[in-house]
Amino acid sequence: MTKIIGLTGGIGSGKTTIAKHIKSLGIPVYIADDEAKKILLLPETLISLKLVFGDAIFDNETLNKDKLSTIVFNDSQKLEQLNQIIHPAVKRDFENWLIANKNHPIVVKEAAILFESGSYKDCDVVITIVAPLNSRINRVIKRDNTNSEAVLNRINNQWADEMRIEKSDYVIENEDIKIAFGQTEKILKKILNQ
Repeated sequence: MTKIIGLTGGIGSGKTTIAKHIKSLGIPVYIADDEAKKILLLPETLISLKLVFGDAIFDNETLNKDKLSTIVFNDSQKLEQLNQIIHPAVKRDFENWLIANKNHPIVVKEAAILFESGSYKDCDVVITIVAPLNSRINRVIKRDNTNSEAVLNRINNQWADEMRIEKSDYVIENEDIKIAFGQTEKILKKILNQ
């Protein structure tokens, strides 16, 4: 039976970097955010978005993700409405992906909101990645070409690290990437041998 490892952490913690490293070790990795972005553009999703958010998030029938982000990251009710559209679709997509990867002893599901979405319940083990707040802010500013206020706003809309750590089986400290990779490999070995 395939073990599902949930990999999570706040924005800028280095989840994707760790996930790519795990993938380089030959372990299948499902990046929930990437799949959610694809699902966001499906015709059935666009219809649902238009019903909930109206034309304000569209430019000539094309979804404007920046407008949608601005709305949902400044209104928790709107964020919840978006999640009710996206989460079930991502869950179905992951279930199909899991069937395709059922011959592997372990697989990883990387998701920023693993706990918030409830998808941690489908995982056998959960790993949380943490990093100092300043490092996280600087990484996201560099990656997204944004400002610290916007990053802090997004951080404040996510669970605090302490909440994630409390519900996790393992924690990786990602201040130094080489050390974080080493921690990751030790944890994966441990999980494989359980």
